[in-house]
Amino acid sequence: MPLVDAVVLDVDGVLTDGSFWWGPNGEEWKRFHFADVMGISRGRQAGLVFGLISGEASPLVDRFAAKMQITQVFKGIKDKGAALRQFSANTAIPLSRICFMGDDVNDLPAFALAGLAAAPANAQPQVLAAAAIRLTQSGGNGAVRALIELVLAPVEATP
Repeated sequence: MPLVDAVVLDVDGVLTDGSFWWGPNGEEWKRFHFADVMGISRGRQAGLVFGLISGEASPLVDRFAAKMQITQVFKGIKDKGAALRQFSANTAIPLSRICFMGDDVNDLPAFALAGLAAAPANAQPQVLAAAAIRLTQSGGNGAVRALIELVLAPVEATP
């Protein structure tokens, strides 16, 4: 049995390296890592439910969610704890069975509610201190894949 039933991710600083580019016409670009895409695919195949909670209202979050078939998407969120509660209500997955991964202080309210809190290596010191799992990979560089491998390890180790 996996450690959790769901993994909910912050976007900027977790699925991306936290940077963005503006094009000359005002368009915004973000970079995602294929290792994280594969990790989410492996997690979905194993039965994990995924959600995204972003402080930004970027259409790139929707595009990523569509690619990954993630239907629980919360954008422009100021209270990530409230969004995590809503994810739990929408999916009927208890907060104790949800892993939340974040990198900055605005993620701490969700950390306090989640059954398992994780942070990439580049997270802010307060977030790293509050995380039960501290990844050696930074956001946007395979941290999500590493988290999913850890979460799935008990499933794969079962005879």
